Amino acid sequence: MRGTSLGGFVLRVVAWLPPAFVVWYLAGPLFAFPIGLLTRGVTRLGFADIVQSVEQQGHLITIISTLKATLATTENPAGGVVSVELNALLYSFGFPMLVALILAARQPHVLRKLVLGYVVLAPFVTWGLVAEFLKRVTFDIAPSAAAQAGFGPLQREAIAFAYQFGALILPTVAPAVFWVLTHRRFLEGFAGGEAAAQKPSQ
Repeated sequence: MRGTSLGGFVLRVVAWLPPAFVVWYLAGPLFAFPIGLLTRGVTRLGFADIVQSVEQQGHLITIISTLKATLATTENPAGGVVSVELNALLYSFGFPMLVALILAARQPHVLRKLVLGYVVLAPFVTWGLVAEFLKRVTFDIAPSAAAQAGFGPLQREAIAFAYQFGALILPTVAPAVFWVLTHRRFLEGFAGGEAAAQKPSQ
């Protein structure tokens, strides 16, 4: 295989990043729609006791809980419920990065890799959204409301870890791992180019 120029690849990545981020931002509502459906399914399966519904408006996904924001009183018998507004863009910014890497590599089956990349990354975006919801209803609201969720100490620690993992690690690591796994031959081209450059001339 002919050696691949690392410098040329890096320049192409840099060139593709701005348009990729522009398209990702403008098409945010479209990209967020399947993620909203996935978030709705995950919360219904795993947290039906504390989640009432999931709504989407643009790239914002709102999870409406069953937790009472205020204690019922004579003046306010029902009290309000806690709703958490989440920004899907905060957890999906790895997708335009992946798009730039795929396009810059100039390898076959680009469209298939882009679609597969979105399908693979969508659950990780959902992880981040659900983890942030759990974190906010556990640590960021009034103790009287948070206590209604019934999370114990170990569950609270797990929620904190899941949130940090979903916010700090998954958005950048998941697309990078996907790209490496789907471009192994392309990466071998760098090794081939370096080996050819280091080979002494006869």
